[in-house]
Amino acid sequence: MNFLDQLRQAQAQNQSLLCVGLDPEPARFPAGVARDAEGIYAFCARIVEATADLVCAFKPQIAYFAAHRAEPQLERLIAHMRALAPQVPVILDAKRGDIGSTAEQYAKEAFERYGADAVTLSPFMGFDSVAPYLKYEGKGAFLLCRTSNPGGDDLQNQRLADAPGQPLLYEHVARLAQGPWNLNGQLGLVVGATYPAEIERVRQLAPSLPLLIPGVGAQGGDAVATVRAGLTAAGPIIVNSSRAILYASGGADFADAARTAARATRAQLQAARP
Repeated sequence: MNFLDQLRQAQAQNQSLLCVGLDPEPARFPAGVARDAEGIYAFCARIVEATADLVCAFKPQIAYFAAHRAEPQLERLIAHMRALAPQVPVILDAKRGDIGSTAEQYAKEAFERYGADAVTLSPFMGFDSVAPYLKYEGKGAFLLCRTSNPGGDDLQNQRLADAPGQPLLYEHVARLAQGPWNLNGQLGLVVGATYPAEIERVRQLAPSLPLLIPGVGAQGGDAVATVRAGLTAAGPIIVNSSRAILYASGGADFADAARTAARATRAQLQAARP
């Protein structure tokens, strides 16, 4: 089963458009959870167990693990996800982007070491920096397109004078991902929930690609506007929420609180479906 089939199956089985982002910050852990690599695993495993039947994907952010020397714990965590909820795909949020030979190593890391189903990438260095990931049959790759951070305007919203029609950079990325770069149907796009008009524009340019949409929750993205702008019968969306779910409580009930927050967000997203 390829990534897109797995995603659609998880969305149907769990009746969910919600992805829980795993961005563990030990300083924010509740009392009783160790603030080290093992604590990172324990905290994230509890979140996964509490939400596995409510989500269509999990998205661990690799920097939050690597900064605390918790890469082995990330491997264990993804193995735990596989055992607990094999139907739920794992998107490794790495935002890699490098020359082809280095990209081959990053692809090996994502898909062989960690066993992720998809990975996030920066397309800034061009197609040869993306191509090594597409050699992994059935895996997904999400290209940064119109991100939710304010600084995204610095490059993504600039017009390209030399491209046909003089598109904005993010529009050009969307066209490439929908068209010539998408050799095997493996590409998707990252579009921030804080820009619903841009989500709608990306959907026009990339009608069938899966969109990974962060920014709902702590970053202030509107869940209803996000669904209405991005979801179509042909084009799935994956709406990510991280901090609003992970840190719904600072107490011993953090896993129960995460489940409550995830259930509420899932319901909000489902209610906004056309």
